[in-house]
Amino acid sequence: MDVKIESSWKEVLADEFNKEYFESLTEFVHQEYRTQKIYPPAKLIFNAFDQCPFDQVKVVILGQDPYHGPGQAHGLCFSVNDDIRFPPSLRNIFKELQQDVGKEVPTTGNLTSWAQQGVLLLNATLTVRAAQAGSHQKKGWETFTDAVIDKVNQLKENVVFILWGSYAIRKGEFIDQNKHLVLTSVHPSPLSASRGFFGNNHFSKTNSFLVEHGLEPVQW
Repeated sequence: MDVKIESSWKEVLADEFNKEYFESLTEFVHQEYRTQKIYPPAKLIFNAFDQCPFDQVKVVILGQDPYHGPGQAHGLCFSVNDDIRFPPSLRNIFKELQQDVGKEVPTTGNLTSWAQQGVLLLNATLTVRAAQAGSHQKKGWETFTDAVIDKVNQLKENVVFILWGSYAIRKGEFIDQNKHLVLTSVHPSPLSASRGFFGNNHFSKTNSFLVEHGLEPVQW
């Protein structure tokens, strides 16, 4: 199957694109875009991969679903388009970033600059119906994104995996912690952030690990 995705990822994931589940998933997604309002725009489904080629990945941040409100989702987990109000979890991410490394809260919630520095901003599910959170779960995306994580786990070394919340932690249980750094905490959602997200210092811990292993720190 010919999937429009960045070339290095296309090579790494080639076997996945020919599996039966992915063909079924593709049929489902095409039908949804034809008949429903779906986020993100179809051309941005694989934006996380297009902005962060496989050979450049040094950090993986794992989200769950794309945002399902107008104009928000653009294929990068937790990120929103320019001029879109910060969702609550993203606001808390910026609050922790400020406490951790002293960075002022930015004027935009667009995290493309992180992706272009080697941060794979990966949602477990890559599409969603408008105003229907979780509507594209258990259609095959989770199998695909498990394979993505597995390829990074197997084929790379010294990657930082940032897993916020029980869903992300479960999804990353198989990551080899002898090869990689796995950082976990509760989710940045307002429902849980005060119970261990604030003060997790994941941004500074990530950069310390990268520098220790001869890699450029991320300019958050």
